[in-house]
Amino acid sequence: MPVNLSAPQANSLLPVKGVQLGFAEANIRKQNRKDLLVIKLSEGTRVAGVFTKNQFCAAPVTLSKDHLASGNEIRALVVNTGNANAGTGEPGMQHAKQTCVALADLLGAKSASQILPFSTGVILESLPVDRVIAGLPACIENLKEDNWLNAAEAIMTTDIVAKGYSKRISLEGKTITITGISKGSGMIHPNMATMLGYIATDAAISQLALEQLIDYAVNRSFNCITVDGDTSTNDSLILMATGQSGIAEIQADTADYLALRDAMTEVATLLAQAIVRDGEGATKFMTVQVEAGRDLEECRKVAYAISHSPLIKTAFFASDPNLGRILAAIGYAGVDSLDVNAMQLYLGDVLVAENGGRAQAYQEEQGAAVMKEPEILVRVVLNRGEASATVWTCDFSYDYVKINADYRS
Repeated sequence: MPVNLSAPQANSLLPVKGVQLGFAEANIRKQNRKDLLVIKLSEGTRVAGVFTKNQFCAAPVTLSKDHLASGNEIRALVVNTGNANAGTGEPGMQHAKQTCVALADLLGAKSASQILPFSTGVILESLPVDRVIAGLPACIENLKEDNWLNAAEAIMTTDIVAKGYSKRISLEGKTITITGISKGSGMIHPNMATMLGYIATDAAISQLALEQLIDYAVNRSFNCITVDGDTSTNDSLILMATGQSGIAEIQADTADYLALRDAMTEVATLLAQAIVRDGEGATKFMTVQVEAGRDLEECRKVAYAISHSPLIKTAFFASDPNLGRILAAIGYAGVDSLDVNAMQLYLGDVLVAENGGRAQAYQEEQGAAVMKEPEILVRVVLNRGEASATVWTCDFSYDYVKINADYRS
């Protein structure tokens, strides 16, 4: 089961004025499950996105990037699960385009370039585009502003629970709503975003400010998680600002911008952490915190070296304080001229290593006790500067192998 994570209640996911969501059971891969989602946006909505850096990216990723770059106003998003439409060549691109054309026609949009397509699921299999298109009318029929939980469920693949959060803040005496959903469980090492994530607000914000905001938020949330070190072909994060709250348009680097930025980053962080908590087979949620580095890059190198290591992750699953594995990961992280005698390693509040070896007072019983907890802090103090970085990850259990061994079954 996910680590200290349960599915949100429908009434906890707040409607965002100007955003309607509709879903369908299109039988894309499995019957009797929600697997198709349409998100319809009101006129004037500003949209920004970041996408996977995997060079074998899926057709819908390429097409969504092109549609955003066209400068046309985005009127809707369409998401299918069960099939990634990745590794599908030119036929896959044509299927993504056909989906956009079909939805644009149904919504009366001026151009198919006003639609952003997204897919998630099995790679190297042809998208059953006829089923996708046949399911679109049902999505449109149940478009509602309060359909966020159904939307979160419709984008799940190996996720055990749906993931969604809302937050409200006050700007200029008006209430601003932020609601987001995400999906992801395995093949998580974004180097950008997450498997799929969608966050909307009714605030009005300039395009420049929205672009700055998504870069800020993603680098403090989805770029700080890893389950297994595999970067997906389909990773996408989309921010939407409808401007329906009645406040004046927010510009970059203003007080209102900073307040909105921090609130949206908070929602993004909760969504990102939820993916790790629901990591395939996860039993432990681990925060890897690296402090006192020379710069952010080297702190992240150390944090990811620890977070990616199968040896470390399996030890945490077994609550085995074989913590020399952490020292080894720090050593091969690629930090130039690291003085291993100057750094300290903590497990929770327990000092494990210093002066290049085991801390004099450390006992393995202390490490084992910390590792039995469902949430664990691994803290590395490099003592060579003022930079820091945090990465969230999970352990590897027997279930991780089982889930991925028969993923296509």
